[in-house]
Amino acid sequence: MKYPKEYLDEIKTRLKVSTVVSKFVTLKKRGKEYVGLSPFKNEKTPSFTVNDEKEFYHCFATSEHGNIFDFVMKTQNFKFGEAVKHLAQLAGMQPYLFSKQDEEREKKWKEYLSIYSQYVDFYHNNLLKNDNCSNARDYLKNRSVGKEEVKKFKIGYIEKKPNFFDKLKNQFSEQSLVESGLFYLDEKKKIYIERFRGRLIFPINNISGQPIALGGRIIEKLDYLPKYINSPETIFFKKGSNLYNLDLARKLSNRLDNIYLVEGYMDVVGLSKGGIENAVANLGTSLTDRQILILNQFFEDIIICFDGDESGYKAALRAAESSIKELKPKKQISFLFLPDKEDPDSYISKNGKNYFIDFTKQRKLPIHQFIFSHYKKQTENNPSSMAIFEKKLREIANTIKDDFIKKYVLEYFLANIAELTPHTTLNKRKFYVKKIKTLDATKKYFNETKSLTRVELKEFSLLYLVINNLSLLQSNIHLIENIKLFSEMNIQIMEMIIVKLKSGEKITIQDLNLDKQLIDTISKFAPIKHILKNKSNNEQEIIELLEDISRDLMNYDLEFRIQELESKFSKDLSEATFNELKELKKKQNIN
Repeated sequence: MKYPKEYLDEIKTRLKVSTVVSKFVTLKKRGKEYVGLSPFKNEKTPSFTVNDEKEFYHCFATSEHGNIFDFVMKTQNFKFGEAVKHLAQLAGMQPYLFSKQDEEREKKWKEYLSIYSQYVDFYHNNLLKNDNCSNARDYLKNRSVGKEEVKKFKIGYIEKKPNFFDKLKNQFSEQSLVESGLFYLDEKKKIYIERFRGRLIFPINNISGQPIALGGRIIEKLDYLPKYINSPETIFFKKGSNLYNLDLARKLSNRLDNIYLVEGYMDVVGLSKGGIENAVANLGTSLTDRQILILNQFFEDIIICFDGDESGYKAALRAAESSIKELKPKKQISFLFLPDKEDPDSYISKNGKNYFIDFTKQRKLPIHQFIFSHYKKQTENNPSSMAIFEKKLREIANTIKDDFIKKYVLEYFLANIAELTPHTTLNKRKFYVKKIKTLDATKKYFNETKSLTRVELKEFSLLYLVINNLSLLQSNIHLIENIKLFSEMNIQIMEMIIVKLKSGEKITIQDLNLDKQLIDTISKFAPIKHILKNKSNNEQEIIELLEDISRDLMNYDLEFRIQELESKFSKDLSEATFNELKELKKKQNIN
């Protein structure tokens, strides 16, 4: 008996050739392909290539060539049926048993796909061509979503009083139509209702690109209706095992190592419109292990980017605690937090693709660092709180399935906890700020500073000290000329000031030719000005403060370098990287 073509295609779609081959052959990436020593012949020079994009392997030494089924059959001496069972298990699929139940399921599956295909096509064309859908087209236009995105994602619109059920019931049974999740019976009126009426619909495709569910969004402000709804779970659709846009995004894995995981359909569409196509969305539920495992099959780095508000942060924390267990060598999970009241769609629309990518590189936070930072903020400086803190982090680390990753994550947690204990921090300066009742002005200031990093705030303090003590620094220029800054604008300002100071001419703030708004911003956000209020402001105190800031910025530089090495180590697990990491951490402790 033959396996259904759809079943075999699903296996091939879920498994990259390199994933299967790398279990038996050591592969190295070379451009779009992978190379390795032939499994069919003893050789010293690699002649074996794998191309994921074209879904085949080729051995130049023996002329062996084929797909994943061929490879397993030839290297493991399997028959075709055995190879299919082996690969289906590797892909996380149920074995196909050729029973009557399987045949019935296959029949239902084809019917299910036909219902969804017709439904999506009809309402997609409805949105593009029907005059009655002008309100939906206007909504999309206001969201800067054009015809190109509508066609790419096959977005549709269902009017408030649709009648497509009547057309479909001529081909399919009422039971099949209800089981699709697209319709439900109104018990009072005894009529079938379309679940997504009055909504834009976003087809949720399986990994092969076939629609199996929908997401729906209202376009009017109606408080009594949820903004988004998803198809209910069916025998062919499980929310926790699917991701929106995975069918398109996975095709980019041959040239991109990372994937953005966002919250909503419009975030995926918005990022795509802005030029970032490697994005998927989870489907209105918490992130699941299965979704992480699926993404790990295709990408090295999962960047979780949720909305920049409180609910987005809470969703990110849930995702972190759930997904850290799936961390593996050569795989990363990172978090990217956008400014408050921003989402990926709005942020890329305002700033563009290049800025968004640069923002990612500078701000993404490895999962273990995010978890540590979150629980550190919840901790008070007393033994009981610290004990709870350590216990929680140990519990999280112990959920990690890979023993090597578990070891180093736990070591990171414990090393950072040790730095918080009194016996290791005696020589570290601490500033304690008296807690006062937050007034409206303070709230506004706090909300503004939330968009600034602690490095930027420290740099503002440095610039504030410099522009208010120009004559002192002209005779002590060595105090500032080697300080490393990180923000491009602040680097340019400091370089310009140093050039002026080195001219030898006596200068004032006015001679710096700095924009008044820029000086006001530095003055407004420089935390150092609050410390200066309580000091006599003599030259020695100014020099001490400059030295403190210089030391802090040096530590920030060390932190960034440590983060880079930790990220590198999570990929290569190299002892040399680990030793370099230890040396940097020693320097950090000394400073």
